Amino acid sequence: MKTPLGIIEGYFGRPWSWTERADLVALLARHGYGFYLYAPKADPFLRRRWDEPYPAEEAAQLRQFARHCRIHGVRFGIGLSPFEVYRDFNAAARQALTEKLAFFDSLGIDDLAILFDDMRGDTPDLAARQLEILDWIRGRSGASRLIVCPTYYSDDPVLDRVFGERPAHYLETLGDALPDSVDLFWTGEEVCSREISAGHLARVESLLKRKPLLWDNYPVNDGPRMSGHLHLRAFTGRNAAIGEHLAGHAINPALQPMLSAIPALTLAASYRQGNGYAYMEAFRKAAREVAGEELAVRLEQDLMALQDIGLDQLGEREERLRRHYGDVDHAVAREIIAWLDGTYRISGEAVQTQ
Repeated sequence: MKTPLGIIEGYFGRPWSWTERADLVALLARHGYGFYLYAPKADPFLRRRWDEPYPAEEAAQLRQFARHCRIHGVRFGIGLSPFEVYRDFNAAARQALTEKLAFFDSLGIDDLAILFDDMRGDTPDLAARQLEILDWIRGRSGASRLIVCPTYYSDDPVLDRVFGERPAHYLETLGDALPDSVDLFWTGEEVCSREISAGHLARVESLLKRKPLLWDNYPVNDGPRMSGHLHLRAFTGRNAAIGEHLAGHAINPALQPMLSAIPALTLAASYRQGNGYAYMEAFRKAAREVAGEELAVRLEQDLMALQDIGLDQLGEREERLRRHYGDVDHAVAREIIAWLDGTYRISGEAVQTQ
């Protein structure tokens, strides 16, 4: 069975333009990407100000982008983070949620994701409260697929340190109570997993009572540390055999949309080629398609500086990178120069407040 591939625009930091989103959808659709979830952390009307209506101009842009996805045969969805609404799901919250769901339906969304991540979770009856909200939403949304991101979406103990210790049997309770038609996001053994194995996913499938929908945090580079690196290498540590244990595989892209397309194309290649997949060969082919022959060669030469050494340690290498890309009229080159200029830097404050 073919593994559904998708994009989750779920990063912190500087949001993409609508043109950048449209270009990425058009490119990835040709390589089998079938769904796009709009959920940037910088959109306040999906997070901190979720209970406020969208301004008219932004609503029109969302509507136009939804049409663009449909034209390219890509399911369009939205990820809503009703921030800590489970602490007081009162009449005002229900009314605001009713109005927001109606707006989403007016866009013709295919997928609705309710995202309970990035908020406190150390509440004993957390699962029961979230299940109440999800049951209420299911009866009021016209989306054909409902996706849920649990507050604890990985085995990674960093979630317990940041958001409080996870309640006992939290995931089992969600998995037992949610209908089979509802998908659950999972990032793997870590928030940013180096490897995702079939054995791990089989255990998670048993825990959640369904195949997880993988939220793959590569090539995302948000955060104060990661924003100093460009994640360009091809996907590794994800053998095509994991597809048997997944409801779908969605990647959280980098802050640089066109550069994100390079690893995204290699993921599609890894599923297509199976055991024949070779990651550097896949990188070269993807880089040529996205950036052209000359830039692809330069990107391979500069991989270590861009991805491993990073912005803070470039030293004299920065001058070479500016020579390589500064005079090239291409989106890939412009993104690298903007990265060198610090345009994509993310502060700890941005992560805390978006």
